[in-house]
Amino acid sequence: MADRIGTGRGSGIGRTRRSLAQTFAAIVGAVFLLVGILGFIPGITTNYDMMEIAGHHSEAKLLGLFQVSVLHNIVHLLFGIVGLATAAVGAAAARMYLLIGGIIYLLLWLYGLAIDHESAANFVPLNNADNWLHLILGLGMIALWYLARPARDVRA
Repeated sequence: MADRIGTGRGSGIGRTRRSLAQTFAAIVGAVFLLVGILGFIPGITTNYDMMEIAGHHSEAKLLGLFQVSVLHNIVHLLFGIVGLATAAVGAAAARMYLLIGGIIYLLLWLYGLAIDHESAANFVPLNNADNWLHLILGLGMIALWYLARPARDVRA
């Protein structure tokens, strides 16, 4: 539960202090939201005119590196909104977002390694750059979850 700060006039009564987990979830959520928006901007996304709704035939690449589609961008937008929402709800929700999001990205990394990138199974779409980014995101989100865990009382 967030701590209340301030008790006097002009001290910010009613404001709450965010937990580390909420800060991490808000930052991660904002980055995903930004990435989702950037995926729809020509120039930042190369071959924008070749973007597909979904599937591996999309030739659009965010920053010229990460293969994207409309579906891929929408997933980033939704993932960002969820991150911001869980940060607003509280520390427990924010930690859950970081943990579950990290697990999802590790599973997506494994999925990207296992599938043929030229097959219909590559519906997101994914390329090698996406795969390695998903590994980093998964490990990073789980690390943030771990760092934001509640303090434990270690008295004997």
